[in-house]
Amino acid sequence: MDIKIQRALLSVYDKAGIIDFARNLSEMGVEILSTGGTATAIREAGIEVKDVSDFTGFPEMLDGRVKTLTPQVHAGILYMRDDQEHVDTMKEFELGQIDLVCVNLYPFEETIAKPDVSLAEAIEQIDIGGPTMIRSAAKNLRFVTVVTDPSDYSNVIEEMRNNNGATSEKTRFILGQKVYARAAEYNGAIAKYLAEQVNDMNLSSPFIKSYEKGRELRYGENSHQKAWLYIDEDCPDAGIAQTEILHGKPMSYNNYVDGEGALEAVKELAGFSGVAIVKHTNPCGFATGKNLKEAFNAAWSGDPISAFGSVIAFTEKIDIDVAKSLEGKFVEAVIAPGYDNDAIALLSKKKNLRILKLKKPISKPIDKKMIKQITGGMLVQEIDTQIIESWLVPTKTPFSESKKELALFGIAAAKHTKSNAIVLVQEYEDRQFRVLGMGAGQPNRVDALKKLSVSKAIENLKEENPNIDDNEIKKIIGECIFVSEAFFPFADSIDSANEMGAKYLVQPGGSIRDNEVIEACNKYGISMAFINMRHFKH
Repeated sequence: MDIKIQRALLSVYDKAGIIDFARNLSEMGVEILSTGGTATAIREAGIEVKDVSDFTGFPEMLDGRVKTLTPQVHAGILYMRDDQEHVDTMKEFELGQIDLVCVNLYPFEETIAKPDVSLAEAIEQIDIGGPTMIRSAAKNLRFVTVVTDPSDYSNVIEEMRNNNGATSEKTRFILGQKVYARAAEYNGAIAKYLAEQVNDMNLSSPFIKSYEKGRELRYGENSHQKAWLYIDEDCPDAGIAQTEILHGKPMSYNNYVDGEGALEAVKELAGFSGVAIVKHTNPCGFATGKNLKEAFNAAWSGDPISAFGSVIAFTEKIDIDVAKSLEGKFVEAVIAPGYDNDAIALLSKKKNLRILKLKKPISKPIDKKMIKQITGGMLVQEIDTQIIESWLVPTKTPFSESKKELALFGIAAAKHTKSNAIVLVQEYEDRQFRVLGMGAGQPNRVDALKKLSVSKAIENLKEENPNIDDNEIKKIIGECIFVSEAFFPFADSIDSANEMGAKYLVQPGGSIRDNEVIEACNKYGISMAFINMRHFKH
């Protein structure tokens, strides 16, 4: 059913576009009611406007906290035009209908985003009258048009001009739905902020998070699944969801998942020329270099086969040398803080390559919470931002201090590799590191070490130098570090490591069999460090 707009109530904090909206309404014969600063702005623009206080017969009071919370306003919005009892009540009390409500809310989110905002300042920006009016209007969307977003002004005016001053029920439904989405987001921001204040009191607090503007993706993990992307505008650091897509096909669900893995991994290398190559959420390539090209080549050499169809994240702007290094390689997406013009021109020749530019700089991981939905509930945890808690070498063979920087790099790599995980890391040039072999997602640690990480390292070394002999391979592996993201539960992992030529191991420690593991290391002359911090990734 079409409803002709005869009276509109306009009361907005964000006044962008409101004058043109009011003028168009007025030109179509709509009576305009307004409050406070909105009424002043409309009146100064030469548009006839009636103060809400004149409409209700009650003045604004309590410093403007009460101006629209009256029976006259809410009866005018809520009454059902096809309910005779409602019609009779409106006549009995001489109440007038309101056909359009245009309201946007006090800027609570912007207020709490300011540094050092006080609790009193935040609470003062909690809107009461605005949410009440728009919820009333949306509840009665069969008869009332409600506008909360300035981007909808022109659409409403266009429909009214083409429809004898009326809006359609479809339009009112769409606009009403937006109200409850905005109200949920607004209330979520308030509840989250206040929950954080409760948390400061060492009390248990609820977890509140709201998202808006969900965008449907082509499909989910598989083609028969639907998927959507929702963006967290409050994310404090660079995020895969907020990248600008400069070129290529739209991102898929799996691209975003792998992109998240690549970006979060490469953040560990912030401050260096670093690259993370991710396939099926695991970093099959991870390296630093004297420059970004060297880092990329070192990362790619970690597993060229798995890197096919990967997503790659870079810590620095991509230049033409890096772009040339990508030629002839099939990659799903590249993620970087920026691109030189000649680099973007070259990369754009790959029709299907997704080129993503970050909107925030690369930094070390920032404290925030992550969510995992499970059937019937959700799990929430802090993200893993740390590397080690302590550094203890319990073995007779000391751990060379010159190896510690490589060890920390290896821990960062293992931290982003699915459990059970073993990574084998190498200092391939002075103070430049790469993952030489990786075993991920295994039910037991021996397979991750023996069957995957070492065999992949040997394969990579032979790929680089087909003439390399077994003695040279064993020598190189002896200079590498084996890093486990969780403790070795049995000495069998040490037996396997020794067979593979290991001389250096890093693990969290904490097993009831730590002494057996230490004894095995001492037996083989292996140096092992405990970091007292586990990095499970399931």
